[in-house]
Formats: sequence, C-alpha cells, structure tokens
Amino acid sequence: MELYAAVDVRAGTAVRLTQGDFARQEGYGDPLALAARFIAAGTPWVHVVDLEAARTGVPHEQAALGGIVRLARDAVGSGGVRVQTGGGIRTEAAVRELLESGVDRVVLGTAAVEEPARAAQWARRWPGRVAVGLDYLVGEDGETEARGHGWLAGSGRSVPELLGGWEGEPIAAVVATSIARDGMLEGPDLAGMEALLSLTSLPLVASGGVAELGDLKALAGLGGAGRRLAGVIVGKALVEGRFSVEEALTACAASA
Repeated sequence: MELYAAVDVRAGTAVRLTQGDFARQEGYGDPLALAARFIAAGTPWVHVVDLEAARTGVPHEQAALGGIVRLARDAVGSGGVRVQTGGGIRTEAAVRELLESGVDRVVLGTAAVEEPARAAQWARRWPGRVAVGLDYLVGEDGETEARGHGWLAGSGRSVPELLGGWEGEPIAAVVATSIARDGMLEGPDLAGMEALLSLTSLPLVASGGVAELGDLKALAGLGGAGRRLAGVIVGKALVEGRFSVEEALTACAASA
C-alpha cells in the first residue's frame, strides 16, 4: 500500500477543508514548502489538488503544481517521487497538458462521474496515467452516490454502477474518498473500502479520515487473497504532525 502525501491548494496556499466545505478551511502556508517536507521524508507520491478548479473546472494553481513537479523531478536521484494531481480536469487537452508538463498521473473527478465512457477512453489513450476519483456519500437509503464539482453536486450515479463500467479498462487507480470522513480525523471508512475492494479489480486508493498510525495499519490489512489497497492518501494528519511520513511508510508496509 503506497503512501500519497496530500497537498491541497487554494489561492496559492496549502489548505485543508473539512468534509469538502470551503467555509471550513485551515491554512498551512507555502504548498511548495509542504511538498518539499514530504519529499525529503521519502514519500513515493505527492497528491496535489487544485480545490477551486475542482468546483469551477478552471485551473487556478498551475504555478504551485509546476513547482511541486520540479521538486519531485529533482528528487529522482534519491529514489524517485511521483506527482498525482486532480481538480477540474475535464477535457482531453487538459489531461495532455498536465501529463506533458511532468505530472505522472491525473485524477478525473467530475469528468469521470459525468462521462464515465470518456474517462475510460482517456485511460486507453494514456494507459497507467489516468485515474478516476470517486468521492462518495452514503444516502439514507444506503446507496453510495458519487459526487462532483468539488463535492457540491450529486452525479445521480452509484459507485457500483461506475465501477462496473470501468472494469477491464487500463485505469491507473480508483481514488475513493469518503466525503463524510474527509478532514474529520475520525478514522477511515474501513467497511466502505472493504466493500469497494470486492466490487472492482482495479487498483484502489483510499482517502479520507486517517488520523493515526492504527488507521493506516487497518487499511493495509483490508482485503485478502492478494487483493489489497494499492494506496492511501493522507493529508491533515501529516500536515498537523500526528505522525511522520517515515512512520506512515512503515505502517503502509504492513500490506506487503
């Protein structure tokens, strides 16, 4: 299970939202300094999100992303760091531009849930470099719905429906975020992630709620018979120093 250290950016500043709510935002300073800290500590991935773009579809944080890509490239000699980015990527041209700029992988959110066939098409165009984001909420009826536009709008599509349509496609990963858990520091949605592992054979990256090393160990222990989580995105817990990147890497290795 690989570690993805998250850097969410808004107005040029590293921030964290609570449950995707733009009114509940905490700032953490220079996003490049934060990314440099994660890279120096040995994270294999930096996960960068352009928050304003996620809800508007218009990129805002090209400068910060470009700086983080350069930091990651400069670190290649020490083992290699890859950059994954998401937020507002809704056209083929945007995907191409980001991949050509040095980003290793893009995450399609709104575009994937609104036009799942197009997401699969782009994954075939750039195999192994296009992921899909499933930001989900569980309704009162127990149905799990994927959301888009910075989590502000429902898609009308269930998570099982979307996963079934993508099965067999060369999608690099499914980034599954429990909106109810995100930024809450109350633990991940273990039951939800276990269920998702049983619904798809695609690589699954968990996101939302990690608060302590025990959460990482629990995620690493999900699945069985060779079917494990491919990765976990950790943001607030790392930013606030609840544990270090080095400690997180050791916990993630429990899935090996």
